[in-house]
Amino acid sequence: MEHINTAAAPFDEANMPDLSAADPKTWADIIVSLLDAHKAQEIRVLEVFDQTIVADYFVLCTGTSNTQVKALAGEIEYKMGLANVQHLRMEGYNEGSWIILDYGSVLVHIFQRETRDFYNLEKLWSDAKDIDITALLK
Repeated sequence: MEHINTAAAPFDEANMPDLSAADPKTWADIIVSLLDAHKAQEIRVLEVFDQTIVADYFVLCTGTSNTQVKALAGEIEYKMGLANVQHLRMEGYNEGSWIILDYGSVLVHIFQRETRDFYNLEKLWSDAKDIDITALLK
């Protein structure tokens, strides 16, 4: 898998790169950029491949309502699809308090505030490396 430089690129319908051969870190970076562009809050990326076989990266963020949580999930699903990357499954969409998009090596967790506080994945996965994403945020 190849790494694509994601530092300064705006990712919209007109210029989504083909990510089908990209590495999981590139997928996580693109997802962070998309979440940030759509006003997700408290975005974090945890590198978990040393802790679990479930995924290489967890991308976590918070939405302000179940409508925003659903919209964020829909945007990720749509834009990653444009980039030739399909999720393996999506869980929690109907409830809208915690949606998980499973891209195999990248799990995207989109929470409402109360649900994120309750499950506290950052504490549960405190041994994971917290990836610095400041260069990806606007």
